[in-house]
Amino acid sequence: MTEGTLDTAAILQRRETPRSLSVAFAVTVVLLVAAPFVVYPVFLMKALCFALFACAFNLLIGYVGLVSFGHALYFGWASYLAAHAAKVWALPPELAIVVGTATAAVLGFVAGGLAIRRQGIYFAMITLALAQMMYFFALQAKFTGGEDGIQGVPRGWLFGVFDLSQEMTMYLFVLIVTLAGFLFIYRIINSPFGEVLKAIRENEHRVISLGYKTERYKLVAFVLSATLAGLAGSMKALVFQLASLTDVHWSMSGEVVLMTLVGGLGTIFGPLVGAFAIVAMENYLAPFGQWVLVIQGVIFVICVLVFRRGIVGEIANMLRVQL
Repeated sequence: MTEGTLDTAAILQRRETPRSLSVAFAVTVVLLVAAPFVVYPVFLMKALCFALFACAFNLLIGYVGLVSFGHALYFGWASYLAAHAAKVWALPPELAIVVGTATAAVLGFVAGGLAIRRQGIYFAMITLALAQMMYFFALQAKFTGGEDGIQGVPRGWLFGVFDLSQEMTMYLFVLIVTLAGFLFIYRIINSPFGEVLKAIRENEHRVISLGYKTERYKLVAFVLSATLAGLAGSMKALVFQLASLTDVHWSMSGEVVLMTLVGGLGTIFGPLVGAFAIVAMENYLAPFGQWVLVIQGVIFVICVLVFRRGIVGEIANMLRVQL
């Protein structure tokens, strides 16, 4: 092949990638819009909330290379504050979500400022320790309701116009917010800022030698990830009208790791697919009781051995496109 032929092939590949992503996104939107007419809307809303949660986590682990074992901290505490704001402070749903999301952003800034000073397993252990500390605080605090949680959270009227107590209205709201969060993450990872994050993942010392202050970039990425996780947790509180200890438990952090790895680490659509797969297993395999965890473990092992890139990662590799 001549040099000109190689350049032409590279240009065609660059053109093909955005087109494949656009087609995949359009298909995803069509399926999600039609889905509530076939599948129970509450199940879909739960899957969408976890999909946004997994996408937020993937931003950190897939594109920065930071493994957090404490992302339930932001998801769960945003859920608590959103539920408290809607029920006790009687705020409209949009403001309740803002309160929950802002809480996650603040917690992400504090936790990230402490954690990013370390790398590898030490970073992961700090995030886990902070999450567990806040879990026990949630267990003892009065406003969280302890083991009972905050129940009977009103969905309210969105902007005073849309009645979120209607399932289809609530579903459309969750769908729009999730897609907006998905596009926001896509914009981040395909921006100059995102390119620096990818470079940090590949070789942080090289990036430092080029004059970049990598700790600042990692902190911003951590806060963005925590904020989007908080947005997902806030919506979940309104969907189920409940904020509970389950949302801040360490197992929730493990669950989002599982979703990301099953779907495809470092892929755009992977966390979305992984979230739907895991939530579907939990929902439809519920009659098996505790065996659901065993089944999830087996599936995880199979994915690691057979689909090393995750479901979407393997599909993208076979089609030679970016997904």
